[in-house]
Amino acid sequence: MLHRGHQSTDGAGGGELTVPMAWLYAEYIADELLRTGDLMPPTSFEFRAGRDALALTIFLSDTDGELPGIRVVTQLETWLSLTAYDQPWQSWVAERLSQLAAEAAQLEGPDPDLELASAAWRWLEETELLAPDLNAVPGGAAAGEDEGPTVWTPAWQLGLPLGHLAIHLF
Repeated sequence: MLHRGHQSTDGAGGGELTVPMAWLYAEYIADELLRTGDLMPPTSFEFRAGRDALALTIFLSDTDGELPGIRVVTQLETWLSLTAYDQPWQSWVAERLSQLAAEAAQLEGPDPDLELASAAWRWLEETELLAPDLNAVPGGAAAGEDEGPTVWTPAWQLGLPLGHLAIHLF
């Protein structure tokens, strides 16, 4: 999928190293949005979940095969709508990844952008993080936020609202 922003180390044919520029750029934008929002320490798993969820949103919403470059601000509304609470984000990601995989299967060689996006999605789906249980019935008088009920939550369910909030704060 050379149209997704790949660049090689040499301009000649066979055996060239392909750099996943589209994924790396999406990850950079997501990282900057989260750092600007200053919602979580950049070394936390929650930050990684937010960055990966945002990077997937940015990467997969690029239907033209060219990330927006300096037009990032014009894409914020699109990303907000995709990450909104009432949207089927999880099924949208799975569908877009399948679509891109089908397109990549028709081309020669693996797509490093798609491989990194798929790895991020696997991590978000398979990793569970301990988070406050927002559905718990308030029973006791918890003094601090760390003392309330907690539940193991898939990383994407924690990262998605974090990413959404980071876009709002940008």
